[in-house]
Amino acid sequence: MIKAKKKLNKTIFVTGAAGFIGSAVARHLLNDHGDEVVNIDCLTYAGNQATFADESADARYHFEQVDITDKAAIDALFAKYQPRAIMHLAAESHVDRSIDGPKAFIETNVMGTYNLLEAARAYTAELSEMDAQQFRFHHVSTDEVFGSLGDDGLFTEESKYEPSSPYSASKAASDHLVRAWNETFGLPVVLSNCSNNYGPYQFPEKLIPVIIAKATAQQVIPVYGSGLNVRDWLYVDDHARALVHIMNNGEVGRSYNVGGNEERTNMEVVQAVCNILDEVAPAKSGESYLSLVEHVTDRPGHDHRYAIDASRIKDELGWEPQESFESGIKKTIEWYLANQNWVQAVQQGSYDGSRLGQAKPQSSDDEAAA
Repeated sequence: MIKAKKKLNKTIFVTGAAGFIGSAVARHLLNDHGDEVVNIDCLTYAGNQATFADESADARYHFEQVDITDKAAIDALFAKYQPRAIMHLAAESHVDRSIDGPKAFIETNVMGTYNLLEAARAYTAELSEMDAQQFRFHHVSTDEVFGSLGDDGLFTEESKYEPSSPYSASKAASDHLVRAWNETFGLPVVLSNCSNNYGPYQFPEKLIPVIIAKATAQQVIPVYGSGLNVRDWLYVDDHARALVHIMNNGEVGRSYNVGGNEERTNMEVVQAVCNILDEVAPAKSGESYLSLVEHVTDRPGHDHRYAIDASRIKDELGWEPQESFESGIKKTIEWYLANQNWVQAVQQGSYDGSRLGQAKPQSSDDEAAA
């Protein structure tokens, strides 16, 4: 008897969709494209179902609490849902945490990606030739894999990989795996590397939510080193639109840089946030929140500058960011001020606002618990 081929359907897997960028992607798929979405997330400290409170009742939304390092569980999800695409955003992503505990980054970002690639390869082998060609594995990465720029120049899709942190090294490794599975096994993949994201639902350990939280609590706002390190800032909803566009329209085997064209030093970001807070939620003391800024010892291996050349996605796919830094940061601050219950819910005691990433040696027991 000839075994019947599996049939590709319209479902899209989004790994890490209980997190910051993944949840924005899933909301965009549900609300703007009408897709059926399976949120695959193991709910680490940075993932929380409160992020999806409004969408959880939608019949097109499914949640599967699965760790991507569990290959058998991933295989079972492919068999159950038979997706047309997987958008892979699940990752350990905070540089400071990668300095404190690199092991989790290797396990999730490298081995987890390997498991997904192998599951997708086995799944597409059981599809018809046409369906297998239509399937997409979209791997979402970071500009940090390219290392650090000087005062001039931009990262392009052809930039040399020179990761500086355990986080960026783990993402660089996963990028290379995805390309290899395309070249060696013919898995239909697309890749993207983005600049720094900000916006609603970002876990409050990252720069902008830290500034907001520290300022409104009248606590010291820590700035690493001189504060002159430069990042390109991309509003998360712009990024979500770009990712879905790449998944649907990108050329197989090709990578796309996604940036906001909004370079700012860390100190300029701090100043922008404090100035807006001074206007919309002034301190009872009457002083500017900038008075709370304190420069602290720099992060080990802190890259000087990242800047994205996003001309390929503009020229080939017609995507551009809709938000400026000024409009996006104002929306972000207003959202955090209006959603303090969410901030408190996602923290759940897992992050008390103390500094991470000071490169203190760990025992093997500490590493295992990280």
